[in-house]
Amino acid sequence: MMCEQTNQEIDWEKCPPEWEDFPNIIIESMNLYNSLGNKVYPDVGFTGKDYTNFEFLYNFQGFHEHQKEFVFELLFELESRDIERSQRRLKAEYDRIKKK
Repeated sequence: MMCEQTNQEIDWEKCPPEWEDFPNIIIESMNLYNSLGNKVYPDVGFTGKDYTNFEFLYNFQGFHEHQKEFVFELLFELESRDIERSQRRLKAEYDRIKKK
């Protein structure tokens, strides 16, 4: 739509994927990840997800037992990215306050 508005030709290499482009297991895993609670502490930031309800949510979503390893790998990758992002934000805020 943006390319049409600017009269540019679509460069499919630069287009971000849509949700429909991913297999269902990715979409369902993302929903599972977002359903898990966050562990956040004021002076530390985001420390990870709370996996207390994982088994219930995993079964509720209708995953098969053989998919569990893949789902765990995806969840841990998402979690590590969120932890890193939280640490960068906290460090930037700390540095900003330290300058004052």
